[in-house]
Amino acid sequence: MPTTSKKRVKPPSLQQGDTVGIIAPASNIAPDPLEAGCNAIRKMGFNLFYFDSILEKDLYFAGALTRRVQELEEMFVRDDVKAIVCARGGYGTNYLLRAVNPKTIVRHPKIFVGYSDITTLLTWFSDKGMVCFHGPMAAKDFAVADGVHSASWQAALSGQDEWSLNSDTGAEPMIEGTAEGTLYGGCLSMLVASLGTPYEIQTANTILFIEDVYTKPFQIDRMLMQLKLAGKLSRVKGIIFGEMLDCIQQPNQDYTLQEVILRIVEDLQIPVGFGFRSGHVSRSNITLPIGVRARLTVMSKEVKLEILESATVTKK
Repeated sequence: MPTTSKKRVKPPSLQQGDTVGIIAPASNIAPDPLEAGCNAIRKMGFNLFYFDSILEKDLYFAGALTRRVQELEEMFVRDDVKAIVCARGGYGTNYLLRAVNPKTIVRHPKIFVGYSDITTLLTWFSDKGMVCFHGPMAAKDFAVADGVHSASWQAALSGQDEWSLNSDTGAEPMIEGTAEGTLYGGCLSMLVASLGTPYEIQTANTILFIEDVYTKPFQIDRMLMQLKLAGKLSRVKGIIFGEMLDCIQQPNQDYTLQEVILRIVEDLQIPVGFGFRSGHVSRSNITLPIGVRARLTVMSKEVKLEILESATVTKK
């Protein structure tokens, strides 16, 4: 049965020749992958802008908190910047939560793209009322060959009304069924880290996307159980897991991660897919619009994710 989701502010679509701003709100970055990623974005037909301070370091952070906050807020209010792509994740976006004014962000809606530690901002911005994007980052996916899934990047950011993903996502069925809800989620470690804070994730009536990297199956088990015990899975309409890259205990373990996951989600009686290639991936990072209506269909041999509305608006 279709679900009604709250209205979210949609950012303007990204057009050829627009300027993309690059930010580093979490861990520090190296200049070479940053430049490689920027060159790839330029080749796609966009101009680039970032502050010289983006390469600053403070312990493992990309500079001091004041620098990272100012960078984020200024990118949103600048008229010349039409989209914001994070350079990388790592750790540190949780520091921004108490320092950034969310009203500043939502009053100046722009395409905002990232994953991993950036999940903290994606879910917070979404809960505050703005559509944003779980997708490729400048010094990571754009910096390597075949790092970006071009079709989903274009569909998500150009204002396409309806589009779907099925044949080239890497996803496989776990529990069959069909459900509609608001697409939401990101890195499992970050989703769980929000619990018990003022920034706790809001998962009711969602198609929940969950992914992680280099995390052992028992740790995945523990975090999923924490979500379940916290009531965060009870009103979810469907779940789709990411590629879960290198989430193994040992090379010759005698069980699969899918078996571990199934023990936790089977009694939810909702469709579940596994292996969807967005976030920490081996190649071709898929862009997912967070905060729009979506339909998840899990069949015996196929997983299909349909985006049921545009994620951006095209200004006339």
